[in-house]
Amino acid sequence: MRYKVAGDARPQVMLLLAATVVTVALWFIPYASYLVYPIRLFVTFIHESSHAVVAFLTGGSVQSLTIAADGSGVVYSVPSGAFGAVFTSSAGYLGSTIFGVILLFAMRRQMRSQKILFFSGALIALVTIVFGIISPIFHIFSLNVGFSSIGFTIAAGAVISAILFGLALYGSDKVANFAVAFIAVQCLLNAISDLKTVLLINSPLGGAEVQNDASNMANATGIPAFVWVVIWIAISAVVIFLGVRMYASVRSVSSGDDSLFNDQ
Repeated sequence: MRYKVAGDARPQVMLLLAATVVTVALWFIPYASYLVYPIRLFVTFIHESSHAVVAFLTGGSVQSLTIAADGSGVVYSVPSGAFGAVFTSSAGYLGSTIFGVILLFAMRRQMRSQKILFFSGALIALVTIVFGIISPIFHIFSLNVGFSSIGFTIAAGAVISAILFGLALYGSDKVANFAVAFIAVQCLLNAISDLKTVLLINSPLGGAEVQNDASNMANATGIPAFVWVVIWIAISAVVIFLGVRMYASVRSVSSGDDSLFNDQ
């Protein structure tokens, strides 16, 4: 089955390619990481909130969600048995990938970028309030994190939400469109990059004793952490492939057919 870029998706595809080129270029520019620092924290929020939400939905309890200044994050939760532990530990990297694909889907469905940015800002604000403030209050006597970590998380959540709200309310269509495409690319590429790092940490030749999502999965299932990372990479690759194809392609059965996945 052949696929081609949909006519109405071509401007969006060019925008996504531009965001990808900018993202890759920034990797090679000294100190450019400071320019995308808020987005890095945003992706960490998505990663950690995926853990927290899945832990809550599977019957577990969330004690706290914190973000660190170096871009890392941690969720302290008590899962409801092995089932909850497996899904909670897997939710972080896959959650970031799925969120990036959801952004692509929203753009493909012609949702205004300002609405997407406003929703994203509201999501970060909600996560900060529920898991960064309320949950620690209810578990204050059993907290595993310091108040400075909670303070930074609240400040980061407030600033990121404010930036997203500002772009939604005052950004032009071009600025908002590029911002959404750039955030989507960051979610997808950071998820893959982080998985690569975790793969190296948990490789048989690495031998590093670093606590991470994959080691949590190994403890919960007895299956080596390296295997879990490979599984996550495979799932993420499939999700990204399907998301990008949905975003840009139509099924081609004739030279004049340009409708989205038209079976006729």
